[in-house]
Amino acid sequence: MLMGEQAQQVPLPFAMGVEIKEKIRPKDIAFMSDKIERASQFIKALPHAVALGMELEELDKGTAVISMPYSDRIVGDPSTGVVHGGAVSAVLDTCCGAAVMSHPSNPAGTATIDLRIEYLRAATPGQKITARATCYHVTRSVAFVRATATDDDEEVPVAMATGTFTVEGKR
Repeated sequence: MLMGEQAQQVPLPFAMGVEIKEKIRPKDIAFMSDKIERASQFIKALPHAVALGMELEELDKGTAVISMPYSDRIVGDPSTGVVHGGAVSAVLDTCCGAAVMSHPSNPAGTATIDLRIEYLRAATPGQKITARATCYHVTRSVAFVRATATDDDEEVPVAMATGTFTVEGKR
C-alpha cells in the first residue's frame, strides 16, 4: 500500500497505453484500509472461497487480485489434471465482487447481476490460477467489471470475464 503523497500509475482499461497520475492522500489510505478489511471478510465469509483456498493478494481503488492454488479437489478431468471450469468461474466472480467493493463510489456490499465468462484454454495442471479484476464504471445502481484469469503463463489467459454487479447503499 502506498503511503503519504506518493504518485501512483493508474491504467485505464478502455485506453491502452494511457495512464493518469493520481495523488494518494492519508484519508485515501484509511479509506482503502477499511475496504481491504471488508473485502477480506467478504472472501472469508464465502464457504466456496474458503474451500477453494482463495487468497486476496491485492486490492486498490476498483481493482482486485485473488489467487486460487492448484488442488486435486478442483480438478475437472482426472485423466489430464485440468482444473474444472466452475472453479475458474468462482475465482473470477469473487475477484469481480472484491473489485466492486473496493471502488470509491461503492460504499457497501455487492452481488452479481450478470457474469459472462469466455474460457480461452485449459489451465496448466499444477499451477495456481490468479484472477485480476477492474471495476471500470459505477452508476447509482450498477457496477461494470472486467476480469482475467491466468496461470503461470500470463500472456495467454485461461479465461476472461465481463460482468455487472449491484451497487448497494449509494444515493
